[in-house]
Amino acid sequence: MSSAAALPILYSFRRCPFAMRARLALAASHTRCELREIVLRAKPAQLLEASPKGTVPVLVLPAAGAPSGQAAAQAASVQILEHSLDIMRWALERNDPEHWLLAPTGTLDDMLALIGQCDGPFKQDLDRYKYPERYPDSDPVAHRSQGSVYLRRLDGMLANHPYLFGERPTLADRAIAPFVRQFAHTDKPWFGAQPWPALQAWLEAFLASALFERVMQKYPRWEAGHEIVVFPPRPPAPVNSTHLA
Repeated sequence: MSSAAALPILYSFRRCPFAMRARLALAASHTRCELREIVLRAKPAQLLEASPKGTVPVLVLPAAGAPSGQAAAQAASVQILEHSLDIMRWALERNDPEHWLLAPTGTLDDMLALIGQCDGPFKQDLDRYKYPERYPDSDPVAHRSQGSVYLRRLDGMLANHPYLFGERPTLADRAIAPFVRQFAHTDKPWFGAQPWPALQAWLEAFLASALFERVMQKYPRWEAGHEIVVFPPRPPAPVNSTHLA
């Protein structure tokens, strides 16, 4: 595809919740990019050249398309967005057809504060619960209990409406859901047994959504010279139930 050279380039890893949230916003905003699916144990040199920290997601875009007022590193003729929330906001500030940045109740700052708690204390507890072998001095059960405090808060917010800030999904729902999914999948029977009916229904609705299905399609590992993968995939054409007799 000759025009793909002008597209932003997204380095991603399918199961990473940070990369997942970035793909959700890119898909919802109809922002086309070149997807480069990587394997974390064999990071390509191109990723490390763009972002030496070596984590995903990373979005490489022409300097003229970079967002003003957001942290971005500049090299030659490109700009780099290295943080998932920056990628989400960049995409949605360009096009937000579902109004994720406008909460039915509360403000953008309220949403960012809730996301910040997810990315901070909750993520720390999640990592120590899910990957105890990486933190031999930590108690995974204790961190599960500490992480549950945040989940109980989310369940309480969802008690009176189907999404965190009202009757439709917002930036907060889509930014937080990949991490709740990861927490839930660490021990599904335990999670299912908790008294969090609203949170469990919210998560199930997210996992069953067409948007989640689109962003979780599998792609081969990217290598230089391979055929370009354009993301998001086009939605399936509607089925025409009309037929000739």
